[in-house]
Amino acid sequence: MAESSEPWTEQPPRLDIGVVGTGRAGSVLGAALIRAGHHVRACTAVSDISKLRAESLLPGVPIMSVEQTVAQRDLVLLTVPDDVLPELVAGLAATNAIGAGTFVMHASGRFGVEVLSDLAASGCLPLALHPVMTLTGTSLDLTRISGCPFGVTAAEELRPVAEALVVEMGGEPIWVLEENRALYHAALAFGSNHLMTLVNQTNDLLSAAGIENPTALSLPLLSASLDNAIRQGDLAITGPIVRGDSQTVSAHVQELSKHGNAVLQTYLALARLTAERALESGQLRADDAARLMEVLGQ
Repeated sequence: MAESSEPWTEQPPRLDIGVVGTGRAGSVLGAALIRAGHHVRACTAVSDISKLRAESLLPGVPIMSVEQTVAQRDLVLLTVPDDVLPELVAGLAATNAIGAGTFVMHASGRFGVEVLSDLAASGCLPLALHPVMTLTGTSLDLTRISGCPFGVTAAEELRPVAEALVVEMGGEPIWVLEENRALYHAALAFGSNHLMTLVNQTNDLLSAAGIENPTALSLPLLSASLDNAIRQGDLAITGPIVRGDSQTVSAHVQELSKHGNAVLQTYLALARLTAERALESGQLRADDAARLMEVLGQ
């Protein structure tokens, strides 16, 4: 028999998986693992929307109790809200619900693997894999997590497994030290969540100014601003602050005071920070900065 010229490569083992929590993250990550060839054998879903996500993204996967979902699995995915995760882990550890040697993975940005220490003490293998992406819990997310960075934290000996799972799901593993996990997550939430609030406030104000389609104005401007900020940092700052136009800023403050204290305070806080960064980066003169701070109430 002629020998094949094709090099033989061993396929990585396929895992039997249980998904506890089919929210936006659990349903999508479960689907990504199925796409990679793994087998999701069971999931939990309590709310109607979770059941719909399970039906849509994990078709054919039975919805079971937590105990049934985690029993005799190779990997258990715990995708519950951050505040619920420690209590869930403690309960699973106290009842010996997960067997020794089982990989236990969560997708929380806030926590590393320390939150899984009770399960690790009973022989489980903890992994923290956090997709750095705003998820909707729909099939659109399967495209979004292709090339998406994942914040990875694990014991050094488990790092190859953690990174392999990320790559199989289509993501890019980024190593995050356990002690830096809280700051890592705070930084991401600071940018992503607050950006959404800022965009929505901008569109609200444009609507109040009589603009029928505010996104026609905000989308190209804010998209370009974000791109410039990522590429150039503080050197991308434009507008009346960096020019030192204190009278224009004063007119902004006067006008925004008519539209509620919340939007005014947001403007004042961000304008002060922008002025400080422009001053520190050498784009704003000290005397102009002083006039701006007087207008901004500081």
